[in-house]
Order: sequence, then structure tokens, then C-alpha cells
Amino acid sequence: MPLIPEEPQIHESVPGPRATPAAGRTAPTPRPVPGPGPRPAPRRPGSPGPNRGSAATPMTPAQRTAGDAAKPGPPAAPKPAPPAASAPAGPQIQLIPASPEGALDAADEAVDLLLDSGRAPGEILVLTTGEQHPWAAHELSFGEASYWEQQDAGDDVFYAAATARRVTSRPVVVMAVNGGADDAVARALPEATRRAGTLLIVCGDPQRVNAHITAGV
Repeated sequence: MPLIPEEPQIHESVPGPRATPAAGRTAPTPRPVPGPGPRPAPRRPGSPGPNRGSAATPMTPAQRTAGDAAKPGPPAAPKPAPPAASAPAGPQIQLIPASPEGALDAADEAVDLLLDSGRAPGEILVLTTGEQHPWAAHELSFGEASYWEQQDAGDDVFYAAATARRVTSRPVVVMAVNGGADDAVARALPEATRRAGTLLIVCGDPQRVNAHITAGV
């Protein structure tokens, strides 16, 4: 609790009888009374400067060294504890409800939203559990070599079947559950999760997808 300095008490002066000089005697001239002035600060032991009434004695180098050694140094800063090892977290999973017939359209809309939000096209991979995406079917008509070269280039969105073994990982994976048997979908979900770096978006029937996710995705 801060201390509040007390205000000085001011007492009114009471007029009293004044001394009247006797007749024929001259009143002495009053001498000024020295008021309270600044007092010299008390000298700390070992501080430089002469003591009153004695000459200053220079301190020898040995005395300075001994005095400095007696002074405690600053406390050492505590060392930070090493960070605890944590298990790597998996990708975030989002579910977009869609029927098997509308899963491809939902996946295309998700890709558009990702691009609008600032995602680079080369960060996005689209997988299908049923029929191939129209883009993938068109590119495969020119041969598999040129098709997989576009994946290796990594400068555009890549579309592939969820069962394709040559598919590489990307930060974002969008999977359209647009058909396929239950066992195929059950295998595709863990593979899509493994290939997704930070985000997995699944477009499909919520009951079917949640059943496979709860089973072990």
C-alpha cells in the first residue's frame, strides 16, 4: 500500500509582547539566522571522496580488486527447458455432404474456393473413388507418360483415381466419393489422409463417409 506523505502542520503565530529598547539605547542589529540548507549525504563505506577532518587516501589496486570480488555479480539467467516432443498431427478433415452423382460438382466447387482463398494450384490434388474426373480422362487419352508428367511438374491442380499408386502427396487433397464399392472407399480414405499434408476435403454421403472414418481413418 503506497505511503501518503503527511502534510506539514502549519501553526499560526500568536502575537506576543515585543521587547522595546530602553530609552537612550540603540537596539542591536539582528543577525540573519541561517535557515535549513541541504545537508551533505552520509558517505557510504568504501565510496570515493575524503572523510571530514582527514586527507583522502588513494586505494591501491589490490584493495580495488578485493572490493570488487566481494561484490555479488548479477544472477545467471535460467536456461529454458527443452521443448517436449509431440506426435505429428494429421491433416484437418472436412466433409461436404453430396450424393454420388453430385460429388464431382462438389469437389470442383471446393477447388474453386481453395483457389479463391489463395491456394496455389500445384498444392491441390483431386481424387475420385468412381469414374475418373473429366480432366483426367481427357489427359489420359494422350497417353500416361504426358499425364503423369503434369503431376511431376506440380504447377496445376492434378486429378487422379483414388486407387492410383503413382499419386504423390500434396498439401490439400479433395476426394470425391462418386461411386465405388464400400471396400474400395474404405481403402481410399486412409490413402487420401496419408497423401494430404494439412487439409483433406471429402465430398460424399455423410453416413457412408463417417462410417469408414469411424472404422479406422
